[in-house]
Amino acid sequence: MRLFIDCEWNSYKGDLISIALCPEDKSLCFYEVLPCANPHPWVAEHVIPVMGKKEIGLDEFQYRLRQYLMRFDFVHIVADWPEDVSYFCNALITAPGVRLNTPPLIFEVLRIDTVSLIPHNALSDAMAFRDAVLAL
Repeated sequence: MRLFIDCEWNSYKGDLISIALCPEDKSLCFYEVLPCANPHPWVAEHVIPVMGKKEIGLDEFQYRLRQYLMRFDFVHIVADWPEDVSYFCNALITAPGVRLNTPPLIFEVLRIDTVSLIPHNALSDAMAFRDAVLAL
C-alpha cells in the first residue's frame, strides 16, 4: 500500500512533532502528535495552533504507529521532502539496536509542491500531497 507522509518538527533538525500517513485508497489515515516542550517561535505561531489533536507520549505513539503499519502486507512511503522519511525512520527506533516490527518498507521522494486546506497540519498536508500525486 502506498502511504503518503507528512511530518512536522520543531524547526530545522528539531524534534518530531507529528506524523500523518494517508493511504492511496483514501481509507483511514494515521495521525499522531508528540509533545513539543520548547517550540521554536515560528512553530509556536504556525504549527502548534493547527495540530487539531491531543499529544501523546513516545511509547504510545510508537505502539499506535506499529499497529497502523501492521494492517498492511507491505508499505510504500511516498514523501515530498527527504526529512519526512528520516523522521519516519527515526520513529521506528525504540532503543539501541531495536526497532518496531513493520511490514516490508519502500521509500520514494517526489518533489511536488502542494498547498493544503490547513497548512502545517501534517494530516491536511499529507492528504493534499496524496491527492496531488493521484491526480497526475
